[in-house]
Amino acid sequence: MTASPAPTTFFREIARNRRNSWILIFVVALVLAALGGAIGGATGYGWGGVVLALVVAFFMSIGSYFAGDKLVLLSSGAKEVPQAQPPDEYRQLLNVVTEMSLASGLPMPKVYVINDSAPNAFATGRDPKHASVAVTTGLLEKVDREQLQGVIGHELSHVGNYDIRFALLVGVLVGSIALLADWFLRFTFWGGGRRGGGDRDRGGGGAALILFALALVLAIVAPLIGRLVQLAVSRSRESLADVSAVELTRNPVGLARALRTIADDAEVLEVANRATQHLYIVNPIKSFENRSKSMWDTHPPIAERIAVLRGLAGQFGQDATTIE
Repeated sequence: MTASPAPTTFFREIARNRRNSWILIFVVALVLAALGGAIGGATGYGWGGVVLALVVAFFMSIGSYFAGDKLVLLSSGAKEVPQAQPPDEYRQLLNVVTEMSLASGLPMPKVYVINDSAPNAFATGRDPKHASVAVTTGLLEKVDREQLQGVIGHELSHVGNYDIRFALLVGVLVGSIALLADWFLRFTFWGGGRRGGGDRDRGGGGAALILFALALVLAIVAPLIGRLVQLAVSRSRESLADVSAVELTRNPVGLARALRTIADDAEVLEVANRATQHLYIVNPIKSFENRSKSMWDTHPPIAERIAVLRGLAGQFGQDATTIE
């Protein structure tokens, strides 16, 4: 008689998604190390190119770290909601954000509204003290309070889980891979691959040629691997935020209903683009089939996310059949 699988708990889901995220980071670091080692050996520059790529990627990331949130909010047309005297139509939003901030133990974030009929939301900021949450007017019009609570819980979970910093770490590694690969391909194209040719003529030319070929293959493949891992990390952090939101709200059904409402809405979020799509709770760039799963996706499939939340519903005495 086979034992039945252990029931899903949000503690188990949180641990699983955090573990997966760090495994993926380790994979990117290994790819960078392999590429750097191969290029260093093939060109005779050693690890100098790797260090240079890391330095350049680091300074590029510093700018996005301190100013990225402002650029995202500006490009989205988000307007800050005054917390002292908010308009009546935003009072419920501020109340829910305040509730979730208290539940999570996080500082009250700045709250923004995007004038767009498509329901969606995102969080941004470099840390909990400099966090912002933005929702569309469409979300406020099309979800009830329970669903709104689930959405805000999800977004504040991104803040509490330091997903912006985590994404920055992945971005530095992936950016370093791209810079290093691009440098080597240019180096090869302009004849730099002949550096150290005298050593190959004196012996060991076959091994050097194999190493150069390996570096060339890695320079082509490594950026692709890095990008795929970056997307996988994004999916893992979205799953983590879903389950972390349940820890705050104790209501997986509310979040599941919100995900379904947002995913099924036919409106197009005009301000979204490929650079910001990963920030939103549901990818605003509609896929052909939201049940499908692709390695190029920034989010897990909606059906998969709802299935996890449905599995958690029984622990809180909720009827999972209410989730369509």
